Amino acid sequence: MEPVNSISDVDEFASRILKVNHAGENGAVNIYAGQIFLARLTAPSMVTELVEFKSHEEKHRAIFWTELQRRRRPRCKSFWLCGIGGFVLGLVTGVFGRRAIATTTVAVERVVLRHLEQQLILLAGRDDAAAKAIASIVAEEREHHDRSASQIDADRFWLRILSPVVAASTEAVIWIGMRA
Repeated sequence: MEPVNSISDVDEFASRILKVNHAGENGAVNIYAGQIFLARLTAPSMVTELVEFKSHEEKHRAIFWTELQRRRRPRCKSFWLCGIGGFVLGLVTGVFGRRAIATTTVAVERVVLRHLEQQLILLAGRDDAAAKAIASIVAEEREHHDRSASQIDADRFWLRILSPVVAASTEAVIWIGMRA
C-alpha cells in the first residue's frame, strides 16, 4: 500500500479502500447468489448456510455504501465487474458441490481477512469512520472462513486446484480496484 501523508491524502486513500471493499462485497453477494442457484441441485444441505452468508455480505455492502454516500463518493469502477465475475465464479464452483463451494469461501475470505487487517492498521488513528466500517464486518468474514474451512479438511483436491486460482483472482480484483 502507498504512503499516506496529508489529511486529504488520508481521506482519498480511505475512500478508495471503502470503494474497493464495497465492490468486493458486491462480488461476494453474487458469488453466493450463483452458488445458491446451483447448490439447490449439487449441495442442498448448504443452501441455508449460503443464504445466511449472502445476507451478511449484503449487510457489509450496505455498510460500505452508507459510508461512501456520507463521503459523497461514487462506487468503484469495478463494482459491476466484481458482481458479474462473482456470479460466474459462484456458478462454476456451485456445479462441483459442497467442497468446491466451501473451498471458494475459504480462499476468498483468507485474502479478504488479510486485506481488512492491513486496512485497519493503516487507518488506525487516521480515519476512524472508515476503520469502524471495516471493523464491523471482520467477525462475520472470519465466521464464513472458519465454518467453510471445517467442511474441507479431508478434501485436499479442491484446495490444491481451486484455492490458488480463487485467491489470485481475488487479489487481482483488489489490485485493479485500488487503481481504478
